[in-house]
Amino acid sequence: MLQTACSDASSSASSASEATTPPAKADPTNAVPKDTRFEVQSIKTFDEPWAMTFVNDDTLLVTTQPGKMYRLHWPQSLIGAGASVAQPEIVEIGNVPDVVFEGQGGLGDVIAAPDFSDTGLIYLSWVEADDKGLSGAVVAHARLVEEAGQAPRLADITRIWEQTPKVSGAGHFSHKLLLSQDGHLFITSGDRQKFDPAQDMEKNLGKIIRLRSDGSVPADNPFSAQGELARQFWSIGHRNLLGIAQDADGILWTHEMGPKGGDELNRIERGENYGWPIVSNGEHYSGEAIPDHPARPEFNAPELWWTPVISPGSMIIYSGDRFPDWQGQAIISGLSSEALIRVTLEDKIAEVGRVDMGKRMREVEEGPDGAIWALEDGANADLLRLLPKQ
Repeated sequence: MLQTACSDASSSASSASEATTPPAKADPTNAVPKDTRFEVQSIKTFDEPWAMTFVNDDTLLVTTQPGKMYRLHWPQSLIGAGASVAQPEIVEIGNVPDVVFEGQGGLGDVIAAPDFSDTGLIYLSWVEADDKGLSGAVVAHARLVEEAGQAPRLADITRIWEQTPKVSGAGHFSHKLLLSQDGHLFITSGDRQKFDPAQDMEKNLGKIIRLRSDGSVPADNPFSAQGELARQFWSIGHRNLLGIAQDADGILWTHEMGPKGGDELNRIERGENYGWPIVSNGEHYSGEAIPDHPARPEFNAPELWWTPVISPGSMIIYSGDRFPDWQGQAIISGLSSEALIRVTLEDKIAEVGRVDMGKRMREVEEGPDGAIWALEDGANADLLRLLPKQ
């Protein structure tokens, strides 16, 4: 059995030890049903796309890792669109912050505020460096301004959070964003490949952050008594979280890349410790063993885990009508697995299907039309729209 040696790469190496196997391990790839009945429409090609979000029924924003943001606008609402849609008008958005484009760093996530139609407010993340060359992620909100006769641009850019401390290296920024149903801003903050900060209450690396939508810290966060920085934390002990979503019941879900094996799907609970780097269902790249989660029951174990890895890049929880059998399921974009992976979150949590895409898949979103929209990874990467075959 082969697995990806680095969860965010395409090379492979020998499988990690599975001497202790929790019952929630995903089935091997060849045992998972393959979803094949799809119409796939290619919309546009981008260089190193990273994230996207629909801000309304006819407009999509796309970020690219080198530091560009684009607005895609369709001449009419996508709701009710048939098997194909017209090509959109595409415009580059001006006044995007300068970014450090290196490794996994660059321009990151973008999401829209619920009142975007009135305020034009969006949230975005990116990577910056200090004068010593140390880097970290930043989150800000800004207004998307569109004036007659002018290209759209960002205005009133207001920084509301940053990774502390800045460190060397170019991996595991995570910096994915979610506005929850009750109006809080969740930020995933990776361990920056430094391991120990995930358990350090004086560093906000390896944590899930919970803020108010204006960037202030809620008084009811669980670690408020453990220091000024710890007031931000919602959960700790994480590695590299590139997917975060909330289901219809308000439950928060994330996935994170394991080391050599052990990619995880986690149900996030207030104040919990998820164990990294003390436990993992993978092993170090050197081959050195890491205790599995059952060895340390005080840590919150994943609901589902993968060895061979899937290299999860992003996640949605589907709610549309185009794929009625998928409603309430997590759809995960897979990088090394080159697939869209379906996971049921009801009763027994399990992988229930894969769409083989034949390309590394960076981002997945649900469109206003109920179609699945996906971004390939890397140079010359396509924006795709998936519908079931009639």
